[in-house]
Amino acid sequence: MAASSTVLRRVVRDLMPGLRGDLERLVAIPSVAFPGFPEAPVREAAQATLQILRDAGLTDATLIEIPGAPPAVFGQRRGPEGAPTVLLYAHYDVQPPGDAAAWTTPAFTPTERGGRLYGRRTADDKCGIVLHAGALRALLAGDAELPVTVKVIVEGEEETGRGTFAAAVAADPERYSADVIVVADAGNWRVGEPTLTTTLRGLCVVDVQVRTLAAPVHSGLFGGPLPDALLALARLLATLHDDRGDVAVPGLTVGTWDGRPVAEHDLRTSAAVLDEVAMIGTGPLADQLYMRPSLTAIGLDAPAVDGAANALVPVARARISARLAPGEDPAAAQRAISAHLEASVPWGAQLTTTARETAAGAVLAGDGPCAALAAQAMQDAYGKAPVKVGSGGAIPLCVTLAQAYPSAEIVLWGACDDGARIHAADESVDLDELERATLAQTLLLASLSSTA
Repeated sequence: MAASSTVLRRVVRDLMPGLRGDLERLVAIPSVAFPGFPEAPVREAAQATLQILRDAGLTDATLIEIPGAPPAVFGQRRGPEGAPTVLLYAHYDVQPPGDAAAWTTPAFTPTERGGRLYGRRTADDKCGIVLHAGALRALLAGDAELPVTVKVIVEGEEETGRGTFAAAVAADPERYSADVIVVADAGNWRVGEPTLTTTLRGLCVVDVQVRTLAAPVHSGLFGGPLPDALLALARLLATLHDDRGDVAVPGLTVGTWDGRPVAEHDLRTSAAVLDEVAMIGTGPLADQLYMRPSLTAIGLDAPAVDGAANALVPVARARISARLAPGEDPAAAQRAISAHLEASVPWGAQLTTTARETAAGAVLAGDGPCAALAAQAMQDAYGKAPVKVGSGGAIPLCVTLAQAYPSAEIVLWGACDDGARIHAADESVDLDELERATLAQTLLLASLSSTA
């Protein structure tokens, strides 16, 4: 392994200029798959991903048309007879860029500063596509053959949470079956600190509408005895947590984390928490981040401050996003949240709740033979042993694959780090971290031939 590691390290390093070019090409495409955004860039990103994988050695890679969703990209290349099959996963769709003024440089103009490449989805998850392509290029360098059979699936709707591609897996399970599944949609808790993610929280979304009046009325003539819908909604949202900041919705699952703890200083630094703002909730931070539910109001429909009239607001809406403990039934969680809201609405206001998207969480394999090889690959690539963490993010297809192929070990890792700012302005990836992650994946694939 030592000699192979030395050779592959040099090969990966030589590949990095080309891999960076692939990443910049992908980041420049605004492939937002949410409703209301243009479809053309999404398909352009699919085509670019297809070409990158073909150039990396998956000459038979193709687009899979998904009814009602962006196309997925699939390719495979066979290894020796009897070798394990490895499925590599990533996604090419992105979150909307948000407020352009919050970006130091434009969201879809990849720009390097201080060894990091900035742009929407440099980290989550277009670097995952490049990571897979880089490992294939490294293993196939010099007209070599792959040590294992490799399948690659890159979907185009992970960020929307719709999970449409899950139906394609159910319809053709043999196409995606594998002994090992490598998901490049996570990362390290800090730059240079190798990390394996072993749990995923789930997700459910509930829209809530509060109505108190048929139409706006003058606040001078009617303010006082009549309830304002916006204030009623604010009071209702406040019931989701107790005075300590713990989730107050009964019936939601709560677990305990047994991996690497989370230090408050690290969390505050990575999230850029203001000095005066206190942490909320009780118990270990890792429990709160990985194994307990969290509730966030991620959107609000109400009159804007600028131009607001002196009138009582008749109706207000909010969108509540819940992150759920691994193993929680997201539909049951939606029902619990809706039941709590119905029991807590103030002043007899009319309440409407609407269940929206869901995604299950999962406990991933962390102690099997593949996990041991992944840990060794990280040890060789980073020069230190990895730690295990959980993830608060949901990866719908990852859970689908875990349920469809229960005997497969799943490795969840990637090139992100605590400074990546995924889903936020100035998202970025550390280019040295991308090189180390690519080397780790190359070493893992090389070592998996020994498990045949």
